[in-house]
This record gives sequence, C-alpha cells and structure tokens, in this order.
Amino acid sequence: MEQQVLLRGHLIDDQILSRVLDAIGRLGAEHEIVRLTVGRTRQDSSEALLQVTAPNAEVLAEVLERIAVLGAEPVVPRPACLEPAPADGVLPERFYATTNLPTEVLVAGQWLVVTEEEMDLALVVAPESDRVRALPMAEVKAGDQVVVGEQGVRVSYPSREAGEHTFRFMSSGVSAEKPKGPLLQQVVAAVRRIKQAGKKVLLVGGPAIVHTGAGPILEELIRQGWIDVLFAGNALAAHDIEQALFGTSLGVPVCGDRPSRAGHAHHLWAINAIRGAGSIEAAVASGLLPRGIMQACVTHRVPFVLAGSIRDDGPLPEVITDVLAAQRAMRAQLAGVGLAFMIGTTLHAIATGNLLPARVFTVCVDINPGVVTKLHDRGSRQSLGIVMDAASFLEQLARGLEAVNSNE
Repeated sequence: MEQQVLLRGHLIDDQILSRVLDAIGRLGAEHEIVRLTVGRTRQDSSEALLQVTAPNAEVLAEVLERIAVLGAEPVVPRPACLEPAPADGVLPERFYATTNLPTEVLVAGQWLVVTEEEMDLALVVAPESDRVRALPMAEVKAGDQVVVGEQGVRVSYPSREAGEHTFRFMSSGVSAEKPKGPLLQQVVAAVRRIKQAGKKVLLVGGPAIVHTGAGPILEELIRQGWIDVLFAGNALAAHDIEQALFGTSLGVPVCGDRPSRAGHAHHLWAINAIRGAGSIEAAVASGLLPRGIMQACVTHRVPFVLAGSIRDDGPLPEVITDVLAAQRAMRAQLAGVGLAFMIGTTLHAIATGNLLPARVFTVCVDINPGVVTKLHDRGSRQSLGIVMDAASFLEQLARGLEAVNSNE
C-alpha cells in the first residue's frame, strides 16, 4: 500500500521532516523522498514530497494519522470522517483531539479553517457544513457532528516572521545558569513589538509576586499600559489587597518590620472587607481600596479573571469557583493576545498554556526550574523559560520598558 504525502513549513529548523521520517519507520512502513525543496533563508518555507509504503492498509492508515499532526497531508486528500456525539458532553470514540496549531478540516471538498486554536478540544462541524468549531468536551451536544480520526485534518506550524525567530528559538532548554541579560532584552523587545502591532499582553500571576515585594512594580506596569489582561487566583488578589489595607503579605510587613501578633489574620480581614463592600470594584469606587494591583486593574479598565481552587479562603467576590465557568471566562479574554507572561504560578500557568494558540509567545518565569519545564512538556512548546524570582524579573522588565519609553 502506497500513499504520497506533502509537507510544508520550516521542515529542517523545526525538525519536522526528521520527526515524520522517524514516525514512519517506527510504525513499520518505509519512505522515499520524491522531492525536497529547502528554503533559501530561515524565514522561507521548505517543501517535501514523500512516498510512504506500508505492508497493509491498516499500517498505512496508522502512519497517515500519526504524521498528520506534524502537518503531513496526502497529495489526494480524503474528507474528514464525522460521527454524531452520543450524548451531551460525550464524544465518539477516537475523536480528533486538537493541538494548539493552526488547523483545517476537509468537508464537502472544502478546507475549513478552525478559528479556535487550542489544544485538547473536539472539532464539531456545523449542520450547514460551512464551519468547524473547536469545542471543549463539556460543551458538545448530543447529535453534534464530530470529527473522528486524523483523516481530512491538516495542521501547520505558524510562519516564522522576521525578527521573531530569535525569540522563539531561545525557548529550547531551561537552566538556572542561562544568562538572563540577553533573554530579558529579547523579552522587552517582544513586548514592544507586540504592543506596536496592536496586540495584547496577558499576565498570569501567582501570589509570589506580592510576597517578594513586586506588587507595586506590577501595579505600575498596569498603570503604564503594558499589561492588558490579568489572570490569577484568589491568592494573588487577596494578598495584594492585604498589602494595600494592612501593609503586609501573609502577615509579614512588606517594609521589613516584625510580623504583628494578628498578622496571620490579615489576609482573612482583607477578604472580609471586600466581601463586605460587595466586590473589588465597589471597594475601589468607595475608596476602601486605594492602591494595589487589583485597584490598578479596576481604575485602568484592565480585565481580570480570578479562577478559584479548593484551598481558597473566602474567597473574594470576583473569584470564579466553577472551573468550567472559569475556563470560559479566560477564553473570552484571549482574543488579540500576542504575548503571555506566566510568573510565579504553576497551575494557572499550565491551565492558561493549554488555552493558548502556539502563535502566542509565552514567557514562563519561576524560581523553580521544574515549573518552566513542566509548562513546555505539557504542550506549550512556544514558551520561553526563565529561572529567576518574580521580583527580580519584574524589576528588570520594568527597567527595560522604561528605557523603551524614554527613547521614544
């Protein structure tokens, strides 16, 4: 059994060709490179025509499915296979699980673009067969026509635009000993480029930002317009408000004084005060909350999503305790995001990474190398990992962006 497949993209630098050939060999098939055209520059795409030979139809089908996720498409493509969802929130067996890469589906002789680039979703074809949506499992309804298998599905890697490839290809490997200066210069340049393109900067933050004394730095970045969207949990907001109301974080004075006897209750008192006011926004409007990260978000109309967890105290009124509702709220804020910072948080970083398309630059900062490695291993391969504490990173980021402002 034979089938010709076509590969397009940055086949050499991204190691796509070698991964395709490895997959063909591992599954018991053979390959012949019929034609290979290599781009002249790093920005140019390459193209390869392969002849895949398998001992039987079953092996050939498995090979084609496996290499399809790497962008290999049959020269004579076959339409996608559709099966109805058997019940609300239940998908057919072997349904196609999406990646975070640009995806198209062949339906009725037409390649339809999937507008939602997000991993681990299902592809649902509209009844009129002119639109394909990527939906979470819980949102699929009984009878929805769901794409099953890899047939009729093609993915492509985002094009490498001039000036962006250096930033992207520094993402390989994570080391606490990697020089921070060049990385931070690239990050500052990326933020500037993203903002000039009219795209948004998302910051996903953990309470370490407040605990390390970097809260005022993030607050100022928000006030200066560098941050457009904030994702966090109950903890960052609660300790930010605690600092604004009591000058402490986890009961420890930010100024360095000794903890007070009732310091352990400060974050609870802060949450209670906001609950009494009705909301963070109401507390800002009344003057109860005069400063801080959350106050800056409210006053500068920066949308935020606070996704809760089982360990939350309170929680604050704006914290979304339904995880599916939190996912929907986060997705609603991702339109137009071109760069995402993930600082001092593991669960929220991985959760956000799973929602982001591969074309969104992602910078993960944590003092623990395992966190930045885990994000990359969970599928966010476009992420740049920087091992350093939240305060040091935000200080240097703010200094670099301030220099940008002064030079303009």
